[in-house]
Amino acid sequence: MGTEGALVMDELDAGPGAAPWWRGPLVGFDLETTGTEPAESRIVTAALVEAVGGVPVRTTRWLLDPGVPIPEQARAIHGISDEQARTRGRPAAEAIEEIAAALCEKLGRGTPVVAFNAPFDLSLLDAELRRHQLAPLAERLAGELVAPVLDALVIDRAVDRYRKGSRGLQRVCEVYGVELAHAHDAASDALAAVRVAVALGRRYPAEVGELTLAALHEQQVHWYREWAEGLQSWLRAGKDPQAVVDARWPLR
Repeated sequence: MGTEGALVMDELDAGPGAAPWWRGPLVGFDLETTGTEPAESRIVTAALVEAVGGVPVRTTRWLLDPGVPIPEQARAIHGISDEQARTRGRPAAEAIEEIAAALCEKLGRGTPVVAFNAPFDLSLLDAELRRHQLAPLAERLAGELVAPVLDALVIDRAVDRYRKGSRGLQRVCEVYGVELAHAHDAASDALAAVRVAVALGRRYPAEVGELTLAALHEQQVHWYREWAEGLQSWLRAGKDPQAVVDARWPLR
């Protein structure tokens, strides 16, 4: 079944009395990488954490040899050295194929994939697939939407837009009472993103928790575009008159 078909079924099944999405299966997804630019960076570690109602039931991890040196700044964040990646990491193309296949299998079933700043992780994975001449995400999903995706950062920024301070994962976890055991470990970050999404669904039922997955996915497209346009206007009014903020979500 294609993704859009899964979303339609979700809407049909979500009748009165149906359990909200945040009580059901969710799949956390996170990457640790060589840098911060999705089009250029390489994957070093990846994780998919399958959970039900925020309780993990299965975790799959990958350690890759990215084929390029890992900058010291990146190593200081995720702790993976060049030697570790070369001696213990999987060949990049082989592991990237597995990651994409596992992710798309979940999306194809209509299981929500949860990320924190989805355009980074999904766009970087897509760039890696193209770099290694592997089928990109949309092609694997028969040209349909890369959906349903839940982006804990986008949702938090929309429902509590006037909160001051950092919107990093560690701070957001503190706001919602979620434990982040090992920040910048892909599996730990992926599980934390799932638990923040569950907390958002529970705390904001009308805006988030009671929506169907299809409706919430589309709402995030709108929320992200609104945020990107606002940031772009702010940058152009001050620091950079030529600033462009990409408004595409969840994949660039």
